[in-house]
Amino acid sequence: MRRLDALSAGGWLFGLLFAALSLTPSLIPRDVIVQGILSGCTFAAGYGVGVFLEWLWNFLELRWPNRRVARWVGRLCAAACLVLTVAFLWFWTGWQNSIRDGMGEAPLEATQPLLVALVAVLPATFLIGLGTLIVGGVRVLAHWLERRIPRRVALVGAMLLVGLATATIGDGVIARGLFFGADRFYGNFDRLVGISDPQPDDPLRSGSAASLIAWDTIGIDARVYVETGPTADDIAALTGKPAQTPLRVYVGLRSAETPEDRAALALAEMDRIGAFDKKILALIMPVGTGWAEPAAIDTLEILHGGDVASVAVQYSYLTSWLSLVSEPDIGVETARALFNAVYERWRAMPPERRPRLYLHGLSLGAYSSAASTSLYDVLSDPFDGALWVGPPFASAAWRSITANREPDSPVWKPRIGQQTTVRFANSGADLEGDAPWGPVRIVYLQYPSDPIVFFDWSLLYREPLWLSGTRAPSVSPLLNWYPVVTFLQLALDMALAQTAPIGFGHVYAPQDYLDGWVAVTLPDGLTARELEDLKAKLTRHGPRGRIDGGWFRSAR
Repeated sequence: MRRLDALSAGGWLFGLLFAALSLTPSLIPRDVIVQGILSGCTFAAGYGVGVFLEWLWNFLELRWPNRRVARWVGRLCAAACLVLTVAFLWFWTGWQNSIRDGMGEAPLEATQPLLVALVAVLPATFLIGLGTLIVGGVRVLAHWLERRIPRRVALVGAMLLVGLATATIGDGVIARGLFFGADRFYGNFDRLVGISDPQPDDPLRSGSAASLIAWDTIGIDARVYVETGPTADDIAALTGKPAQTPLRVYVGLRSAETPEDRAALALAEMDRIGAFDKKILALIMPVGTGWAEPAAIDTLEILHGGDVASVAVQYSYLTSWLSLVSEPDIGVETARALFNAVYERWRAMPPERRPRLYLHGLSLGAYSSAASTSLYDVLSDPFDGALWVGPPFASAAWRSITANREPDSPVWKPRIGQQTTVRFANSGADLEGDAPWGPVRIVYLQYPSDPIVFFDWSLLYREPLWLSGTRAPSVSPLLNWYPVVTFLQLALDMALAQTAPIGFGHVYAPQDYLDGWVAVTLPDGLTARELEDLKAKLTRHGPRGRIDGGWFRSAR
């Protein structure tokens, strides 16, 4: 007991409490390894909170009326938290299955609480050791300063100096070094993977011998966008009507030096292939790695019989969630350069001859696309609409519009005025109806279980609005908010958002893209029955029971 009392009672108390709460469900289901890492990190966070509160109590020179009673109360509370942690470990499988059940996933059958606890030891030990090292540095520096200044002033000064040094090294050296290393890794991966792929034969494709864009400057994700789109025959086979082959332009991050140069190159390539002669023109901002979601582009091209031209410009090599955390504005400059270049050309065309202009982006691409222009700048001659999918929580446009929703609408499905310009949808079915639109149609498609949309830094200390009031059906009824813990849960959920089944998390389904484009672009020549048949073809199940997104390759 004396040895246990020598440790931080507050640290163990809060550490066990936080670890127990981390076992409760969040937005994305977790496996044993991931849960162990999360529990270890939350234990370390709780331990740090407890140690700080204990130090603050002593620093303020507060005393318990009876030290022996206080010691036993601390022991009993720590024991209660230990029992709570063991109980929550036992319930963890059922809680995770509550999320899986809502997503139509197979339940976890094995209960492995011991493995979760063992995995948690590693991150907890590392982080507590790191914290102990920092505290030791404060003590050494404070002891040195005490020779020259008052003791308490020395302690506060040491805390500020060590804190500043830790933040500088952590953010300015370690974090930036890691992000730089990740950027180099993904950049080399983007350059080397697929380097032996043959150049496209079709002269209308970016990277072909006739193209203004060099093939070796287009990375692996861009090549998927360039090479795997539907042909006229593919579209005709799906719709039963004559079709054209869509046009796609892609400019890689290595294709030109600056965002303005890349936008100018994209515009020149569009002129070369006749993109402005199509009925529909879509400006696409890809996700961080340069990925343009095939389901988003393919469905637009199918709906309009291939009479579509689209252009995408890469702005990063990092995955979206890393870019979102490190530099969320990285794509805004590129998005603005592309929009300004294309918009000026489009605006100069006679209205009766120019294509209908639409904006699109998924995830960080939605963030950048929404920031590419302001409606106030284009009111005299606005673009026709936008489909923004999975907008990140940091998007200023999304936050502003959501904050100005009708008071009786929930934050996870806002209603904006008479919904003549902006509409929010949790699925494509939410967009069905005959409500009148204005001249500009903007749709935000967001799943309530998408942590990239609903994460917020304020989760550290405040319950989010999407957990209060009416709760979205896809959010587990067992999900509750806890300070610090829920913040860490959602931060991990962001990294896992792509592991959710199609139709949940950050994995948006083809049928929802289809309905979104129907609402935004109003395709001609397709009846309601034909649209339903088309949707059924696009959502058939693949060999593993999941929705098959590669319908063109499987249909050939």
